[in-house]
Amino acid sequence: MGLFGNRSTQPAPLEGIDVLLADLDGVVYRGPRAIEHAVEALNGYAARGIRLGYITNNASRTDAAVAEQLAGFGLNTKADDVVTSPQAAVHLLREHVEPGALVLVIGGDGIVHELEKAGYRTTRSADDAPDAVLQGFAPDVGWQHLAEASFALSRDIPWIATNQDWTIPVERGIAPGNGTLVSAVHTAVQKLPIVAGKPETALFETAIERFGATSPIMVGDRLDTDIKGAARAKVKSALVLTGIDGPKQLIAAGPDERPDYIVGDLRDLDAAYPNVEVKRQPELVEARVGAERVVLDGIDLQVRSRGKEPLNLLRAATAAIWNSDKLIYALRVPEYLTKDWSQW
Repeated sequence: MGLFGNRSTQPAPLEGIDVLLADLDGVVYRGPRAIEHAVEALNGYAARGIRLGYITNNASRTDAAVAEQLAGFGLNTKADDVVTSPQAAVHLLREHVEPGALVLVIGGDGIVHELEKAGYRTTRSADDAPDAVLQGFAPDVGWQHLAEASFALSRDIPWIATNQDWTIPVERGIAPGNGTLVSAVHTAVQKLPIVAGKPETALFETAIERFGATSPIMVGDRLDTDIKGAARAKVKSALVLTGIDGPKQLIAAGPDERPDYIVGDLRDLDAAYPNVEVKRQPELVEARVGAERVVLDGIDLQVRSRGKEPLNLLRAATAAIWNSDKLIYALRVPEYLTKDWSQW
């Protein structure tokens, strides 16, 4: 991946990019508030001609509602700029049932809107003998809704989930996401859904086609959805440290969840990216980023030189581990390297 190598310089993450695909929760906003610096950074990139697309697993609202919220923050956003997991889910649904079929909806208006736009009929009751179930997140989804899905899936019909995010960031903290709700239905029916959203590729393919992207970058806050999905879709990725995943998750990231870039906030996408120097020996891996130097000696991760750039220290620590053949659970890592980013 682009994070490593022996080049003397690293281009800025946005260099050569024609479309910036941004996740929403934890990247652009958190709850009702825009994340600091996000709006000014995105508006600056748009002014330079970089196409902005917003790609989200959140299925509770329509693309128009999402665009209206973003416009309220000061972003020049239209509905066509937003790609939602219900849109990808409806695309997958066509492979199983034709338009005109009756679909049981578990979730919000975003799902109903996309289904009806594509020519499907919708219901909220399993008693109507639906032809398929489409499940997504909404804050008011409860036991009764999940029970309806379970009743409907007692028959052999398609079940499509917009996404399987285990958590969702909100203003008060981290809350259960659609993955927990899907898991509850799975436990009841002993079946697995077809998944449309990240990390599956359908959502990325929809976005790339819509925006005509030839060299996109995905910017997200979650390794298991945003970054893993980008890797599967062969799209460059940057993890921004304003949402769900932080140092602890990055250090433990598997090969398919490692971003090309680690950035503090959206402004860093346009900054020269520091060179990451890695030296390997049989039992030792050394990584240096600027004044920060980290060594993985056997199973011990050691900070040998600590400067004044915490972000570079994190980049060096991940580089040392990711360039070793060691399993993270077998390593001894200084506790302060795994703290929440806000505590660094």
